[in-house]
Amino acid sequence: MKTFLLTLVLAVLMLAGVGSYAVWQWWQTPVTPPEAVLLVDRGDSLADVAAELERLGALRWPDLWTVAARLQGVDASIKVGEYGLDIARAPGEVLAMLVAGNVRQYNVTLPEGLSLAEALSILQQDSAIEAVLDGTGDPRLLALVSPFANPEGLFFPDTYRFTRGQTDLEILTVAHRRLLEVLEGAWQQRDSGLPYEDAYQALVMASIVEKETGLAAERERIAGVFVRRLQKNMRLQTDPTVIYGLGKLYSGNLRRSHLEDENNPYNTYRHKGLPPTPIALPGAAAIRAALKPAAGSELYFVARGDGSHQFSSTLDEHNAAVRRFQLQRREDYRSSPPPAGAGAEGDRGDD
Repeated sequence: MKTFLLTLVLAVLMLAGVGSYAVWQWWQTPVTPPEAVLLVDRGDSLADVAAELERLGALRWPDLWTVAARLQGVDASIKVGEYGLDIARAPGEVLAMLVAGNVRQYNVTLPEGLSLAEALSILQQDSAIEAVLDGTGDPRLLALVSPFANPEGLFFPDTYRFTRGQTDLEILTVAHRRLLEVLEGAWQQRDSGLPYEDAYQALVMASIVEKETGLAAERERIAGVFVRRLQKNMRLQTDPTVIYGLGKLYSGNLRRSHLEDENNPYNTYRHKGLPPTPIALPGAAAIRAALKPAAGSELYFVARGDGSHQFSSTLDEHNAAVRRFQLQRREDYRSSPPPAGAGAEGDRGDD
């Protein structure tokens, strides 16, 4: 009898050892699933996640995996999100990934020179981003940029990383904070004697410079022209502001009647000073140019038709340049190079 009991105990211990070794080996052995994506939604239980991992071919023995997670006290620590299952991982590694929240990252780019409406459209067309904003006048967006009354231009154009399910508002919140940081840093380093009352006016100027710039090398020079015009109480007379004020009424042809319209507050051919708000999302280089413009005497510029501009110091010089480059246009004329997101002057036509 004693011999039988001893044999039974030894057998149980042996089975336990074998079982423990098998569990340890299972916990450490990577599983190579088909390339797949695991979505962990709010409200998913640990058992739900384990079952989905098994369905995707990324886990064997899901019940045992659930028990192991509970024994480690991390069963309530799995993060919501999207996880890539594109490499082999052991059950322990899968659990660690979910607890750490190593979710899949995406990128979205908001180019310089876009209007806020165009930037918002990019965000809302991305299937990985949740669209919650109802246009640029959404109260949540206005609250974000307070005390500014208009959100135009108050978001930094850049490439932003995000995870699936993040909202357009969350991404724009990051972009707004970034814009304020860049603007404040440039404002502290500004040249003296500039015709701005505050950093916001410099931002308005930067947005105009962004839209007028065809070549990066001309950015400070264009800013210098506009700064000197303000200092001399001259009208800025820049097409992009008029076009912005026209909104959806602009069809690609800037007419004489548009330039004579005093009801357009953005018509810098009729109104002196800066327009009421920025007209686009200016990048860091445009902001720096507005605050450190090139010195000189130039007060005018006109597009040459190859993306560059002819600069002039006198009206006679400017009129001659207009006759040369505008009134006798080459067939492949363009006012600025055509990269995506860049602004361009409209062709003016008569009514």
